[in-house]
Amino acid sequence: MPDRDIATVVAAMDDRLVRIPPERASQRLFLETYRRTTLAVGAAIEDAQFEDPDWVERWDVVFADLYLAALDLDLAGSPDVPRPWRLAFDAPASLPALRYVLLGINAHINYDLPQALLAVISDAEFDDPFVVARRARDHERIDGVLSARVAAEDSELVAVSVQSLLDRALQPLNRLASKRFLREARQKVWHNTVELQRSRVLDEDAYAARLAELEVLSAARIADLLAPGQVLLRLAVAGFGVTLPPAR
Repeated sequence: MPDRDIATVVAAMDDRLVRIPPERASQRLFLETYRRTTLAVGAAIEDAQFEDPDWVERWDVVFADLYLAALDLDLAGSPDVPRPWRLAFDAPASLPALRYVLLGINAHINYDLPQALLAVISDAEFDDPFVVARRARDHERIDGVLSARVAAEDSELVAVSVQSLLDRALQPLNRLASKRFLREARQKVWHNTVELQRSRVLDEDAYAARLAELEVLSAARIADLLAPGQVLLRLAVAGFGVTLPPAR
């Protein structure tokens, strides 16, 4: 077992929920959603849903730490918050709850997740087809955990939102759309992880340049998430993830 486990991550999230000031209440929406998802991943590990549960837990800890580090920088007023998180944290207070959560998902999945995977898959493991395939399968199994949470998380957001008749009528379609775009985004994450690893084996500068590209791509998704209209249905069609182009 890792020195830090999912229980310690949840405790860290609880600490931030207490420390987020009232004027930043919108930041609680993503954190509360992420906390529930983290507990669901922990339950899936306990239920033996993964081939390598110790690796999944280690990965989940590293993944959460990237978000918590960005949140801590923001709460401290630091200028060093990664741009996708900066845009998410600075979103207008008038946004619907769903948009806040989507902005957090964008920064955390599109930008943070490839970095978390790289942190727990060594270059030697990338050279081992058996290990890479096992890691990829466990990465895909997370989709099942997320899909199982969609209805519950939708209900949580409905409870803190003002919904129109159209919103309520489209709720079943929105849930299907959420499952589709989350799966699509995670597929692109694996592609981006491979691209980043290829640059990592070259040198630090090559990796930094590719990570900077991913940061720009992830930040650019904000415009789509803030555009008016039925955002979940739009994402189901146009996609949520970002794709690093081949290295030049």
